[in-house]
Amino acid sequence: MKKLLFVGSLFMIIAACTVKKTSLPLHNDAAAIQNDTVRIANEELQYEIIIIEPGFDSWLRSTAKPRNYYSLSFLENKNYFFVSTWNNRALQPQRYNSNLYEMRIDYLANIHYGYEVNYLLYNYFVYFQSHYKQKL
Repeated sequence: MKKLLFVGSLFMIIAACTVKKTSLPLHNDAAAIQNDTVRIANEELQYEIIIIEPGFDSWLRSTAKPRNYYSLSFLENKNYFFVSTWNNRALQPQRYNSNLYEMRIDYLANIHYGYEVNYLLYNYFVYFQSHYKQKL
């Protein structure tokens, strides 16, 4: 299964044949990890997004538009644009904060990731822009 792992503003892509449960030593408080972790997966396509970002889960539940508010094509188009901008910034650490744009995102326009993956990714970009005062 391929995983998209979001740790704060860190985007990582991990390719694996099976899903393994591992503990992430990012916080000392296990409850904080539980509450700040959002996981969504498209088992059929073997893609998974894990976002570990303090405040994102509560923002997603309280502020984000509900599922099915946006069409899938809208989400795919926005995500493609956001990922392109993100990747350009990740390649220019001297110009953009490398703590925010640590790695490139491997999001391909020709792969159908499904509604849930696109919905979560789009909302993370909206949250990221608001929380970190960035314009993608």
